[in-house]
Amino acid sequence: MTAPAELSTSLGRRYARWQAGVCLAVLLGAVYLARRHWPAVESGAGRLAVADQGWLLVGAAAAMGTWAASALAQQGAVVPRLPGPRLVAAQFAASAANHLLPAGLGAGAVNLRFLMRCGLPAGRSAGALAVKATAGATARLTLIALLAPACPGLLRLPRISPTAVAAALGVTVLVAVLLASPLWPRCRRALAAVLADIRALHACPVRAAALWGGSVAFALLHALVLVAVTRAVGLPLAPLQVALLYLAASSAAALLPTPGGFGSLDAALALAFTAAGTPGAAAASAVLGYRLLTVWLPLLPGLLVLGVLVRRKAL
Repeated sequence: MTAPAELSTSLGRRYARWQAGVCLAVLLGAVYLARRHWPAVESGAGRLAVADQGWLLVGAAAAMGTWAASALAQQGAVVPRLPGPRLVAAQFAASAANHLLPAGLGAGAVNLRFLMRCGLPAGRSAGALAVKATAGATARLTLIALLAPACPGLLRLPRISPTAVAAALGVTVLVAVLLASPLWPRCRRALAAVLADIRALHACPVRAAALWGGSVAFALLHALVLVAVTRAVGLPLAPLQVALLYLAASSAAALLPTPGGFGSLDAALALAFTAAGTPGAAAASAVLGYRLLTVWLPLLPGLLVLGVLVRRKAL
């Protein structure tokens, strides 16, 4: 093995260990919080059991729509036309795989294999995933900026603590080390390739519309799932407020590499609801209902679809 390959393998192993450690710490923290607030969680589960079934069906329909929106965004991230039914099936399978591995690795691996099976080179496939992720993050932040003025005072900036200052300084130091390290030229080339792909896609209006339309629809449909659940359990929050709280919580949870946002997204959503004045039991029921519709019910069918795609060599 050559020296650059050995360096890459070593760095990959170190990153995997660091990521696994952070994931374990977040999950343990989530278990601790659930145990500490178990009465609220138990009451929330009971409240969900008698929720309005009509609104839960609306939430289930919105959850199914997220896979079509993800497929639309993935098609918009590449110039060649992808096979539609297989693309939607791959997004369904990717959503299930994403709940088993941290930081979106499951969904990334499934989509990478799918794009390569469709004839795209590995580098171009990885670039398409980066384009899609960039568009998704941009869409969430744009929606937050548009909805925040309609819900004044709902989002409050946290008080800056010494821990936050130390964390910001640590990130600054890490960025400085990266800029000075031999890895920076590779990162710069990868970033330049992603920007070149984005420019090429925007030269095709149909692909650009699919990329941004799918990204916005994906975020809004997830917000609609949560809105439907809050209606079902009778949370006293307006739909725009719920959507804004979801977008803010999901953006914050994306910074923590837990499988499917387990622990991080749950805690962020519960904290956002309680900070907005929702009782603990009601907040717990909303979070549990959202997870039921987006994770637990589709998980087994998604894994079965993943197995079928692998067996048919579509991945």
